[in-house]
Amino acid sequence: MYEHEPQGYRCPFCRLLAGGEDALNGQDDIVRRTELATALISPRWWPNNHGNVLVVPNAHVENLYDLPPEYGHAVHDLVREVAIAIRSTYGCDGTSVRQHNEPAGNQDVWHYHVHVFPRYAGDELYASAPMPGYASAEQRSVYARRLRLFFAG
Repeated sequence: MYEHEPQGYRCPFCRLLAGGEDALNGQDDIVRRTELATALISPRWWPNNHGNVLVVPNAHVENLYDLPPEYGHAVHDLVREVAIAIRSTYGCDGTSVRQHNEPAGNQDVWHYHVHVFPRYAGDELYASAPMPGYASAEQRSVYARRLRLFFAG
């Protein structure tokens, strides 16, 4: 009823979780992985909020409506850890978390995911559109290294 994934859809998150890579994300973008959830640097950045992170369940679930509770808890726990890591390592003033369901809700990847954004005073996150195109692997690696070091420590 709430499924919008087109027939033959190749999920980019499932590909990454299985060890694959594509033009937008690689294994180096993964900053933390638990039994049920994974955090990775998003390839799409907003003008004043670089290094935002996506947290996904390790099982393919399209949206919040179908998310099993154990995956929901695992994702939420990892979102909290990532928010603390971002706050501790990016020099930001705070964090914002958001999640989208269905096309009308602005969902454009058919695998449940939660965005964790670094926030800065006056950054106008909600008034700005993402940067055209995507951040390069080199740009993402700066933020991925910071978060991996935080989680290793």
